Amino acid sequence: MKHWYVLYTKPRTEKKSAERLAERGIEVYCPVIRTLRQWSDRKKKVQVPMFPSYIFCHIEERQRLEPLQDPGVLNYVFWLGKPAIVRDHEIAAIREIERAGDEIKVHGSGFEKGQFVVIPDGPFKGMQGQIDKVDNRKVFVFIEQLGCVVSFKYALE
Repeated sequence: MKHWYVLYTKPRTEKKSAERLAERGIEVYCPVIRTLRQWSDRKKKVQVPMFPSYIFCHIEERQRLEPLQDPGVLNYVFWLGKPAIVRDHEIAAIREIERAGDEIKVHGSGFEKGQFVVIPDGPFKGMQGQIDKVDNRKVFVFIEQLGCVVSFKYALE
């Protein structure tokens, strides 16, 4: 039975490692987001890994050593002494987030740090989180099921 495992990579080698593993026939997923980067002479939207230094591979337990042969892969991410397994619906949620990109928006106001919220729609629908930070037009929510902080743009009502 195949599971999604989390691989820890060398810094800035996520895409190349994913490419090499895919060439070897391993199902791999490196989610990316588009972000605006500024150089001294220009600004440009570029694709960067959603989770720096992490990629996901979909393999059977007996194949666990294969991804470690790649020079960019350092190790598996472990949870309670075993390689961390990401559930299929969590991978589906990450794919939806990647697909939605800048389209994810939250409407409302009165967000406060520490407030618990339930996401009403979009790729995070039904997930619970705690507001970590509120900036100009962004809300940063820690979603425990994903183990990360996700930012949302919001519009005042």
